[in-house]
Amino acid sequence: MVTPDPEGKRTLEVISKAEQFNQWLYTEIRPFLSGKILEIGSGLGNISKFVIRDNYNITLSDYNEDYYYYLKKKYQSDPNVADILQIDLLHHSFEEEYLTLKNSFDTIFLLNVIEHVEDDEKALKNLGTLLKKNGNLILLAPAFNWLYCRFDRELGHYRRYTKKSMGELLSDHNFNISCCRYFNAAGIPGWFIFGKLLNRKLIGKNEMSLFNYFVFLFKIIDKILSNTVGLSVISCSTKKE
Repeated sequence: MVTPDPEGKRTLEVISKAEQFNQWLYTEIRPFLSGKILEIGSGLGNISKFVIRDNYNITLSDYNEDYYYYLKKKYQSDPNVADILQIDLLHHSFEEEYLTLKNSFDTIFLLNVIEHVEDDEKALKNLGTLLKKNGNLILLAPAFNWLYCRFDRELGHYRRYTKKSMGELLSDHNFNISCCRYFNAAGIPGWFIFGKLLNRKLIGKNEMSLFNYFVFLFKIIDKILSNTVGLSVISCSTKKE
């Protein structure tokens, strides 16, 4: 039985209403999607729905039982959803447990997932076994350790990353980096003020709704800054062998 995740679920529910933000995030990863796709940590399907809408072949997954059954109920009859699975990236016998998935996927993506995994190095090794040679691995994770705050602790984040630390993690585990950049610079002030200074427990509905309204402006800010800073870091890499 997977431990319930009330804070995470409430946060996902808040973010699920932020349609403009979710669309923005999807457009950032869409150029790297191809072939047979696996999403690790699909949650409530906030990004999955865009992939499905665009007629990709996707397998959804989540380790958390609540999310797994939610996904089964919502998407199991969709023709673009190949399967819905529970995958434990830290399973002690990962290759044996998921032998039928070995070298199966052209693309795997994890959005705000890898920071929840205690041993990210083991997770990267195991992800590599699921990818075909030259397959794409897309990661999005929180950026900059100086932003680590109560938000992170409540959500179960073990760490935040930088372009350098993300690049080193991937390079050390048999991946060639195609791109690595920051995303959502405008999110930094809100995260710092509400999470760090005010010590809030969760992202509020009103704050997320306001942020969602101004996404058009925040896209421009990222372009002006050339993605040199951001609340998150996005990487795309390919499996070497």
